[in-house]
Amino acid sequence: MAAGDGGGVYVLDGAHGRPISSVVIIVAVRSQALPLVKRFQLTEDATLLAEGIPCVRYYGIYKDLCINVLWLGQDLAHGVDSIGTVSASLATFASIQVLKPDLIVNVGTAGGLKSKGAGIGEVFLASHVAFHDRRNPLPVRDLYCIGTRQAFSTINLLRELNLKAGKLSTGNSLDICPQDEKLITANDAAVKDMEGAAIAYVADLLKIPAIFIKAVSYIVDGKKLDAESHLQNLTGVSSMLDEAVVGAIEFINGKRLSEL
Repeated sequence: MAAGDGGGVYVLDGAHGRPISSVVIIVAVRSQALPLVKRFQLTEDATLLAEGIPCVRYYGIYKDLCINVLWLGQDLAHGVDSIGTVSASLATFASIQVLKPDLIVNVGTAGGLKSKGAGIGEVFLASHVAFHDRRNPLPVRDLYCIGTRQAFSTINLLRELNLKAGKLSTGNSLDICPQDEKLITANDAAVKDMEGAAIAYVADLLKIPAIFIKAVSYIVDGKKLDAESHLQNLTGVSSMLDEAVVGAIEFINGKRLSEL
């Protein structure tokens, strides 16, 4: 048995100790989803995963795995990627209900904290996830809002791919205000994103193991974020992310959860 700090419990390897057979890869940004679709030769599902949820599913068989890449989709009002915790929560819930995966893998680019050893292009495998933009000073409610959860332990995967380990902090803004910065520090985070903790929350509720692979595309605790520089970094960093995710899938294939 295994459990995250949030209390969710799941049975390792199922009733018969079988290898992992179904993986859902959740990606917020289309440009980071499409290279994986191409690498694994996946097919787009023309139907909605759930009524009213704009996420787009790509599916197929790769070696011994049924792979689903789930892009959070395009916001209908503004025509941009549906980034953030609300879209991530909806897509995660729908994918678990409909696809019933053995494992969820959330991937994407993220901000990195230089003070915690993060550098541009480095890829992290999160050990814990928490929120930094849900603030409530009342007793116990403060802990609920931070919502710290342990990611599924993947010691062998971490070693095999030579990734960096660190905590992930999630908020709904790309930049950070002083209060966010304070909580990111309190969360002891090495990387920050806009979806991870929401995905962890839903996965924990529904007892599905989840891991988080994040590539650093900008530095949080450095000079002020420059949009043009950030966009330039994304291309190269996204390629490193792609390679890490492919390596993870290769490693996962044929293994049980307990072997990760």
